[in-house]
Amino acid sequence: MADFDIRAADLKALNSLTKYPSIPTYHELDPRNGGLTETVTSFPGPVIGTEKVDGCNSRLILLPDGSYLLGSREELLYARGDLIGNPSQGIVAGLRDVADGLPDHELPPDTLRVYYLELYGGKIGGQAKNYSGRGAVGWRLFDVAEVNDLQERLTWPAERISAWRDGGGQEYATEDELRAVSLFDLAPRLFTMDGADLPTEVAGVHAFLGERLPRTLVALDDSGQGRPEGIVLRTPDRSVIAKARFQDYERTLKRRARH
Repeated sequence: MADFDIRAADLKALNSLTKYPSIPTYHELDPRNGGLTETVTSFPGPVIGTEKVDGCNSRLILLPDGSYLLGSREELLYARGDLIGNPSQGIVAGLRDVADGLPDHELPPDTLRVYYLELYGGKIGGQAKNYSGRGAVGWRLFDVAEVNDLQERLTWPAERISAWRDGGGQEYATEDELRAVSLFDLAPRLFTMDGADLPTEVAGVHAFLGERLPRTLVALDDSGQGRPEGIVLRTPDRSVIAKARFQDYERTLKRRARH
């Protein structure tokens, strides 16, 4: 097997291999109106609730040749040693020094690792003032994944990569492995409970969100409005994951009240 060389790699394929797939909603979305149905995601055994932070999805990608890439959810923005980086969302400005300061990383052969981070606050998105009214910016780690057999996967056509990624091909860290990461603070852990004890009705989940997360736990200073986005539900091995956002439940309940 030839040594990996980022300068010779297919960056379009690498970008697709490392994108973060969409998290399904806990209650299934109705494609006709965007509201929630009463069909829920089933969680066997324990489920962990974490705060869903409302910001910009970012990637720190460690590569087997010792280099790294920084990216947003959709595109790669910077490679180690570049003179110029894409300034989009302040991701490169916020992460480059962190990435440059990492000790030499050792990965299994033909494998890369991705740290998925939420950049929030500042002027990032419409909900930035929930975390700071003064423009403070922060990061929270919400997932880590590895992609093995890298050089083979880089030869796949775009459609195959997308299907593999969206079908769960990326190997994600377990809860214990996430807690062992010391580079970044994790998204706050709210509770661990039996999946059978989760509410299953739309109105019940709306109430549950307010009880479990009345205010954000990741405020960057005391000037933020404090409104949280919602909760991510996940099994300890991340084999099942779903999101429950306040706005989805509020919109659905308002629509039902009008009919």
